Amino acid sequence: MDFRLDRLLPRRWHTQIDLLWTLVTRDLAVKYQGAVLGNLWSLLNQLSQLLIFTYVFSVVLQVKLNLATLPENQFTFGLWLFCGLLPWTAFTTGLIQATGVVVNNPNLVKKVVFPLILLPLVPVLAAFIESLMGIGILWIATIVTSQRVHGALFFLPLVWLTQLALTAGMAYLVAGLTVFLRDIPQSVTVIVNLWFYLTPIVYPIGKVPAEFRQLILWFNPLAAIGELYRDIMLVGEIHHWGEWSIATLLSLAMLYLGLKLYRHLRPAFADVI
Repeated sequence: MDFRLDRLLPRRWHTQIDLLWTLVTRDLAVKYQGAVLGNLWSLLNQLSQLLIFTYVFSVVLQVKLNLATLPENQFTFGLWLFCGLLPWTAFTTGLIQATGVVVNNPNLVKKVVFPLILLPLVPVLAAFIESLMGIGILWIATIVTSQRVHGALFFLPLVWLTQLALTAGMAYLVAGLTVFLRDIPQSVTVIVNLWFYLTPIVYPIGKVPAEFRQLILWFNPLAAIGELYRDIMLVGEIHHWGEWSIATLLSLAMLYLGLKLYRHLRPAFADVI
């Protein structure tokens, strides 16, 4: 029995998936075009982040964490911080780049046969693929530090689905609105900066006052996603099942609303651009 993708999916879907993959790989190639190391720069950038955060917070500031699965040493906080930054960086990079993905491609927008529904997904998937390199670095560093492989790692792809649904939904929203409101990219940058400090990335969720702690975890999907990354990658046991469920529902709702608005605005793109 043949289980190839082109047999399982309708031809139209298969064609669009191939086109999307081509656009994503082209985006990744253009980003480092002319560089001697090419896409290795993404790996080096994330590795440098891990080393810098480890040095600043563990060596200079002497910040300590109490994680039973990791020995208390100079690398623990750096790994913990890097783990929280991985989904955040993938989300913000994809979202910010998505703001201009329609207005910056007028040739594609004015082509009748081009599926505009794919455009906002390109920066989202490109940023996510780059984050996979960082996840690989973190996984290796965690194994070296803890001398164990956590079985909970198999849940990580499910968390990625929640993360991608949230990012894609917001990408559709800002990509469509930017065509008509050119202040959207600047607004998104400001919102993202404020959002960063409302998300427990550089500080443990335990430092948040008790009356606000559940509010942040239940209504800030990125807070829940960041904690899930740490549960899976560092702790080896998921402690935030309820928060994950709510984050998934909010992400799916955002995907539905963003996609619906984008489709509603799409017929006017060519006229405005």
